[in-house]
Amino acid sequence: MSTLYLVATPIGNLKDITSRALQILRTVSLIAAEDTRQTRKLLAHYGISTRLTSYFEYNKLTKVETILAELQIGDVALVSDAGTPGLNDPGYELVRAVLKAGHAISPIPGACAPIAALVASGLPTDTFLYLGYLPRKAGERHHRLAEIADFPHTLVLLEAPHRLLACLEDIHQVLGDREIAVARELTKIHEEIFRGTVMAACHHFAAKAPRGEFTLVVAGYEAQPEVISLEKVKKLVEALLDSGAPVTQIASQAASQTGWPRREVYTIVTQIQQARKGK
Repeated sequence: MSTLYLVATPIGNLKDITSRALQILRTVSLIAAEDTRQTRKLLAHYGISTRLTSYFEYNKLTKVETILAELQIGDVALVSDAGTPGLNDPGYELVRAVLKAGHAISPIPGACAPIAALVASGLPTDTFLYLGYLPRKAGERHHRLAEIADFPHTLVLLEAPHRLLACLEDIHQVLGDREIAVARELTKIHEEIFRGTVMAACHHFAAKAPRGEFTLVVAGYEAQPEVISLEKVKKLVEALLDSGAPVTQIASQAASQTGWPRREVYTIVTQIQQARKGK
């Protein structure tokens, strides 16, 4: 059986391609490309003359059989117009068909705009949720955002320049004025990464017509800790004193349960003790 290679290509800077990716593109029998015009530029730049065919959203059903037939002869490479194939394109459907036919799948890692924006955002990267493109209609966009409003994960999404401001306004309305990083034209000459609040991003990009490809990285939801009042702290301390526990233990336990600084709780404990002695 043959192999379908998922080859990551540059998202802007043509130098951002691995030597292994170039070797694969030179040696496969066919390259299936999301945008053949864009891929031809890349192949011409590196002097690669491998046969090319299109595979995109509107011909994916008719092209699957063609690509499967080609895999009976030799290896095939799948590329998107930029970045890693299979993300926000019909690549995953081809992968499923190829696996079902018994062929191998081999990823050739490289450029990926969502990951590039995430690691440069300054926001937590240990857990994140990739949303792709939000719905175009405002109502559907609001609904999608509301579904993940309480998620603690950093959110990563893509947006077109003509919908950027509407998207930012909806994020602000549904998720609040969170921290955000808006990456534009990554790896290109006019690369820009805006970092700040969502409202600040709205003002920044409203001042100029947004251009280029955008990746948004939004801080996850942070639950606000319950504010424990002084009266509640005092009641807890009273109960712990009645139990006969040592002062230091009471201060530590009350601080742990209320979130108050231990030093402040210790002061409250001693004040209550003194008041009791004076009675």
